[in-house]
Amino acid sequence: MAPARPAASDPVHPTRAIRAYRGVMDASSLSILDRRITDCRACPRLVSWREEVARGKRAAFADWTYWGRPVPGFGPADARLLIVGLAPAAHGGNRTGRMFTGDRSGDVLYKALHDVGLASQPTSSHVGDGLELYGVRVTAPVHCAPPANKPTPGERDTCRPWLVQELRLLRPTLRAVVVLGRFGWQAALPAFAEAGWPVPRPRPAFAHGARYLLDDLELFGCFHVSQRNTFTGRLTPVMLRDVLRTAARAAGLDPADEV
Repeated sequence: MAPARPAASDPVHPTRAIRAYRGVMDASSLSILDRRITDCRACPRLVSWREEVARGKRAAFADWTYWGRPVPGFGPADARLLIVGLAPAAHGGNRTGRMFTGDRSGDVLYKALHDVGLASQPTSSHVGDGLELYGVRVTAPVHCAPPANKPTPGERDTCRPWLVQELRLLRPTLRAVVVLGRFGWQAALPAFAEAGWPVPRPRPAFAHGARYLLDDLELFGCFHVSQRNTFTGRLTPVMLRDVLRTAARAAGLDPADEV
C-alpha cells in the first residue's frame, strides 16, 4: 500500500527557501550544485512525501535502501544537450538517487538515448550500473518526488533557482535543450530567461516537435516519456528518437543514424 499523501496545501517554509537559495548561490560548479541540491529541505510537503515513500517502499523494492532525498541532474559538466523532465518518480529516482533511473519512463528515455548514440547502454537501474551519457545531461525543474507526480506552483517556483544555476554553469557548452512535457516547458522557460537567454513574450507555446531559437540555444518540445503517453502511442520510440537526433545535431553532437 502506498504511503499516506501529505496535504497539497502545505506551504513552503520561507526560512528553508532562503537557505536553499543561498546554497544555489554558493554553487560554483555542477558537482557542488548537485551536493547542495541533495541537502535541500525547502518544501515541507515534498520532504514529507519523499521520506515517507522511502520508509514505506514498494513490495518489489523491499530490500532496497531508498535515496529519499532531492535528486540532482545527471550527465557531464560540459554537456552540449540538456534534457529537462518534470520531477523524480517516487519509486524511480527517489529510490535510486539518479534522475530518470529505475522506472518505465527512464527505460524509454535511456533506450532512445542509446539508440541514437548518446548513452553507453539502453537500460538504467541504479547509480552504479555503469551508464554514461555522451554530451548530454538530464535534469528536472523539481528535484523531489511529488505526490501524484504533481508539484504545486509554489514548489516549482521554490525549486527554480537550482535549475537557473545549473543552466548558468552549463552555458559555456550548452547548445540545445529538449523539454519533456508541458509542465517542464512552463517551468523551464522562466529559468532560461533568468539564466540570461532572451525568451520572447508571449512565451513560445509547447508542442511536440516545437523548435525555437533563443539566441545561441535551440529549444525543442517533446511529449513526456510517461506511461500515459508511451502506452497509448501518443509518443512512440520513433517520435522520441527523431526529436533527440534533431536536437543532438543542433547541439553539435554526432547522433547515430536511423534505427
